Amino acid sequence: MVATTLPQLTERRKAILKMVIQEYVQTAQPVPSEVLAQKYQLGVSSATVRNELAALEELGLLNHPHTSAGRVPTDRGYRCFVESLMDWMPLPSDECRMIRHQFYQVRTQMEEWTRLGAATLARLSHSAAIVSPPRAPSCCFKHLELLSVYDTRVLLVLILQDGSIRQHMLTLSEVVPQEELSLIATQLNNHLAGLPAERVSQLSQEGWSTLEKQAIGLLLTTMQHLDRWEWEEIVQDGVLEALSQPEFAEIDRTRQFLEILGQGYLLLELLSGAMHQSGVQVIIGGESQREAMRDYSLVISRYGLAGRLEGVLGILGPTRMPYPRSISAVHFIARVMNDLLGQLPG
Repeated sequence: MVATTLPQLTERRKAILKMVIQEYVQTAQPVPSEVLAQKYQLGVSSATVRNELAALEELGLLNHPHTSAGRVPTDRGYRCFVESLMDWMPLPSDECRMIRHQFYQVRTQMEEWTRLGAATLARLSHSAAIVSPPRAPSCCFKHLELLSVYDTRVLLVLILQDGSIRQHMLTLSEVVPQEELSLIATQLNNHLAGLPAERVSQLSQEGWSTLEKQAIGLLLTTMQHLDRWEWEEIVQDGVLEALSQPEFAEIDRTRQFLEILGQGYLLLELLSGAMHQSGVQVIIGGESQREAMRDYSLVISRYGLAGRLEGVLGILGPTRMPYPRSISAVHFIARVMNDLLGQLPG
């Protein structure tokens, strides 16, 4: 995301920019000066408001569609609103209690947390919601077993420090007795215990036997795969809610939005970057530096137990987004997920 230097504004220009954004988010129509002067009783003429709108446009905070007398916010205008103008809007307490109760009912079913989290975010924001499952930030090797199955077939059982278990079948060039397989497993366990994939890769260059190299290569491939999210793992919800927005009246916009959610590589990249940040992050339109995302905003947050189990959740919608509500929704669901993971046994 590109850092944005925001201009210093007079109090009146701050107020007018805030009003334009609130009106545009609510109506999806360019906002004319007459509406602001009449609705908000600014105590100044429409001409004065027009002058202030023109000044905000020169500063790059508003845009003036050619076919309309009104203004719409730019990415920079939304950024100014999010950082310094919007009012914090916590979710109503009764809504929070209901959501916590829903999560409490599935507190022992981790696989249900992500589904419920995505469904709740979609309902709260009327946008598309995405939630990654919680996982260790980096796979670390814990233990392996090599078990003779039949003839030259050997079962490799890999256990990672987060409790994940993976099994793979090896086909050897010759029969190896179980006693030798157990000895090799013990050597590998002594050398690799507690190491992440990067360190295992470094040690794989040492003078191992053929079978040891085969085992290390397989467990390294497995760990590297687990260190990367696959888009199929990400739970989505709320696509229909998002497509009900006026922005998707054009079929090309709808197709583009569905492609972003269907292919996932752009969002995976942005979600992975969120793992290194704290708090709720708001990526507005062109700030992502990805052309396909130019008309969309992403509100995301990391959740979980730092260094143990972590994930990312968020919402994707048009840049004309009710940011206070969206940010509050993401913030609250992240807190709920944090609490659930905090109750897991250490």
